[in-house]
Amino acid sequence: MIPQRHDTSRIGLLGGSFNPAHGGHREISLAALKALSLDAVWWLVSPGNPLKETGDYDYAPYPSRLSKARSVADHPRIVVSNFEDRKGLQYTVDTLEALSDLWPQIHFVWLMGADSLVDFHRWMNWRRIAGLVPLAVFNRPGYAEAALSSEAARELALFRVPSGRAADIVGAEPPVWTFVESTMNPASATAIRNRRKSATG
Repeated sequence: MIPQRHDTSRIGLLGGSFNPAHGGHREISLAALKALSLDAVWWLVSPGNPLKETGDYDYAPYPSRLSKARSVADHPRIVVSNFEDRKGLQYTVDTLEALSDLWPQIHFVWLMGADSLVDFHRWMNWRRIAGLVPLAVFNRPGYAEAALSSEAARELALFRVPSGRAADIVGAEPPVWTFVESTMNPASATAIRNRRKSATG
């Protein structure tokens, strides 16, 4: 799905290394489509995660991660994109600025799991990210308390919208965010990689 210049779609952005993509990514995306009244969700498959040391982090080859993500997504309104790889982008803030420059009329919203909100304050220019697009955070088992007491959540507390009105954040002036409690998929890319290592070791 490549937007046209006149397009005013509501697009959710789910970024990450997708190493590998799994059912949790899909559950968040389907929940976002419904809760936020989105037209589509784009999976932005990153070449690498700046918060993870590449020397200690086992990345599958990029084409393999992209292919696996497309297989897992398996939905007409979930688009798996190599935008960051094509544009040579590494940081979310740069990706959002590039997307906003290309499609200023699109209503983008950044999607993340609760585990990502725990560390959000460590992201490059995280306050700039929060000022660029609305944020929708989705629950993951065992992370809700840490996420909602995180540094970023505390700083952005006044801008939180109840999950019952989650769709209102799309197109709203940032900073604005919501926490969707209903998602509870326990899938973890780290756990999947560890199981694979155990099976082959």
